[in-house]
Amino acid sequence: MAEEHNKLLVDLEVRIKQVLFLCDSLKEENARLKTEIKSGRIHLDETAKELEQLKAKYDSLKIARTITAASVDVDSAKEKLSKLVREVDKCINLLK
Repeated sequence: MAEEHNKLLVDLEVRIKQVLFLCDSLKEENARLKTEIKSGRIHLDETAKELEQLKAKYDSLKIARTITAASVDVDSAKEKLSKLVREVDKCINLLK
């Protein structure tokens, strides 16, 4: 009977050690995954900023091209510039 209890205690100790080892492994994996998520978020933020910069450059190029094209197609250029001026006026009115 005592031998059976000792065997059960040893088995319990082994299982507890296995659970503790598994717990430590999961904690390490959790920390690694948190680091990966943080790194991914930083990369995502940088990419979003780069995208915004590229959009601003693209808009500037479109405006420059409109002005350049003005010599070729004056009416179209005037229309586009008028549209841009109206948009700016709307934004100014909204800010007031």
